[in-house]
Amino acid sequence: MREERPANRKRRRTRVPLWRWRSNPVRRRDDVLEAWLVLAIWVLITVGGTAVGVVTARAADQVFAQQRADRIPVRAVLLDDVPRPATSGMGRDLASAKVRWTNPDGSTRSGMTLVTTGKKSGSTVRIWIDTHGKLSTQPPTPGKAAVEAGLFGASAALALSGAVFGIGSVGRGYLDRRRIKEWDREWALVGPQWGHKTS
Repeated sequence: MREERPANRKRRRTRVPLWRWRSNPVRRRDDVLEAWLVLAIWVLITVGGTAVGVVTARAADQVFAQQRADRIPVRAVLLDDVPRPATSGMGRDLASAKVRWTNPDGSTRSGMTLVTTGKKSGSTVRIWIDTHGKLSTQPPTPGKAAVEAGLFGASAALALSGAVFGIGSVGRGYLDRRRIKEWDREWALVGPQWGHKTS
């Protein structure tokens, strides 16, 4: 007669935590190497990724802060008509146009920059110049700069994590291939002995 198992009894999987770190008869040298490799991968991803992300974000934030300090807005006169396009996009339409402005030192300059469409020649527009009086782009606001710096930091952290994970995967693959070759060598020695016992 078949023995019934109690309904509330669950199957349990035997798990030995950190088995590669413990001394046991089936642990091999490559298992220990793999344990150290996995530990190094996770330390580099967590600590190194965090450090690289923070450093990159701070560096980007400093660059944006320097841009805000070095660039100033000035009034410029539009020298060309900038007609509105027939098909208007969802956002603000911009077009390249020639403008003339006066630098803080009193010198007058002209150049091409992007302005909002629909303006007539002689209109006043706001442009951004650098410390040398040359045309520049508008620096990001502190809020936008913080978001962009965060994105740069996260991208750097992900890039480092991906590189470390990829190198670690190559290392683990190499250890797996070594283990399989070692198992093949051992089976070549042990396998024939089993065959003699069963025949």
